[in-house]
Amino acid sequence: MLKDIQVRRVRPEENGRYQELMQAHHYLGALAKIGETLWYVATWGQEWVALLSFSAAALKISARDRWIGWSSRQQYARLHLLANNSRYCVLPDWHRPNVASRILALCERRLSADWLEAFGHPIVLLETFVDPRRHRGTLYRAANWIEVGSTLGYRRRQGGYSATSDSPKTVLLRPLCLQARAILSAADLPAPYAKGVPKLMLTATQMQSLPQFFRAIPDPRRGQGRRHPLHVVLALAAAATLCGARGYKHMAEWAEHLSQSARARFRCRRVQGQYLVPSFGVIRDVLMRVEPEHLDQALQRWNEQFAPQDSSLAIDGKTMCNAIDDNGARPHIMSVIGHETGACYAQKKSASCP
Repeated sequence: MLKDIQVRRVRPEENGRYQELMQAHHYLGALAKIGETLWYVATWGQEWVALLSFSAAALKISARDRWIGWSSRQQYARLHLLANNSRYCVLPDWHRPNVASRILALCERRLSADWLEAFGHPIVLLETFVDPRRHRGTLYRAANWIEVGSTLGYRRRQGGYSATSDSPKTVLLRPLCLQARAILSAADLPAPYAKGVPKLMLTATQMQSLPQFFRAIPDPRRGQGRRHPLHVVLALAAAATLCGARGYKHMAEWAEHLSQSARARFRCRRVQGQYLVPSFGVIRDVLMRVEPEHLDQALQRWNEQFAPQDSSLAIDGKTMCNAIDDNGARPHIMSVIGHETGACYAQKKSASCP
C-alpha cells in the first residue's frame, strides 16, 4: 500500500476542498496562501490521504540562524532559499504505520524543483516548528530532521509581536542538499541560487548565434592540450554573465547546469555522445588572457543585433577579486546594462587599488 501513495500539488479547482479538510482536521485550522506557498495532497488511488503546506520561512529564528551561520545581511538576502512546513495533516482514516514518513519523504524529493518552477528559484533548507505541549516531533526526527533549539515563544501579530511569551516551539530543520549550510553562509551565492541581479533569458536563437561573434578573436592559448574552442568558452562566459552569474566560479556553475540541448546550441565539445562544458580553470584562464578590446567589440556587435529595445541604461561596476596584475592591483570593470534586457552594451577595464 505504501508504494502506491503518491504526492502532487493541489490543483486550483481543489483549493476549496483542501481548505475545508485542513480546517476540519488540523488543530491550527486552515492557512491562507501568503507569499510563496505550495499546497500538496497525498493520494492513494482517488482517495486523499494527507495534506501539506509549505510557505515562506520565518523572518528571524535565532536557533535556526545560529545553525546556518549566516550574517544578518545574508539572512535577508537568502531567506527565499528556505521554506516552512507550515501544515501537515494526515486525514483520520490514514493514521497507519509509516504513512506519514513516506509522504514527507516524497515531498522532500520534489519540493525544490517545484519551487523553482513556481517561483523561479530552488530551495535548500526546510524548517518546521513543533509545539511540545502537543507533539514530540517523532515523525520529523525519524526522517532525519535536525533539532536546533527552540523559539522564544513570542507570536507575530498585526503591528509587531506579542508582549509576553506563549509556548516556545521546537525548531527542526531538514537540508535538501548536502551543501545547504555552505550555500546559505557563503560569501557569494552559487549561480543557481543567486537572485536579484540583472538577468536575461536567452532564447535558442541567441544561444546558437553567440559563439559566432567570438570566432575572430585570436586564441592566446597554446595549441597543445586545447580542448574547448575559444569562441565556445567566451560565448558561455558571456551568456552566464547576461543571465546573472558573477565571477569565474559562478560562470562555470551556470555552464555546468546547462542541459544537453543548450550545450549543443553553444557548440560545446562532444565526447561519447555527451556535450561537455569548460571547467572553472579553463574559463578563468581564457578570460584573464584574452584581449579585453577584442571581447568588448564582439559583445557590442552582439548587442547591436539582439538588444536594440532597451529604452534606458544602468551603469554597474565590479572588481575582479581573483585577477591580480603584475603591480598587485585588481582590475575594475565598468559595465553599461540595459534595463529591459539586462544585456551589457559596453565595458571598460581599469586598474583598482591593491
